Amino acid sequence: MNLRGIDPRDTAWEQDHARYRVYFWDVPARASHEYEILDDVDIDELLTWTTQHASEHGWTYTIYTATSDGDSPGLIRLAGVLGDPFS
Repeated sequence: MNLRGIDPRDTAWEQDHARYRVYFWDVPARASHEYEILDDVDIDELLTWTTQHASEHGWTYTIYTATSDGDSPGLIRLAGVLGDPFS
């Protein structure tokens, strides 16, 4: 991991609550199960639930935060599988 110090004044805004999406990957069945989290949850709470739920089903997962770039909605990966889990 490569680190550098930063000046926290270099941003114009921050948001206390994120919109999260969790995608569970059932690779053998080549199926996915997608959820948007409606509650204001802490990322640690979401990680705990997600890892437990995935483990119970034998799935992998990806956690995203939902955002937009102007008028275009998008996702930023926070944890889990990188890229296409079915490739």
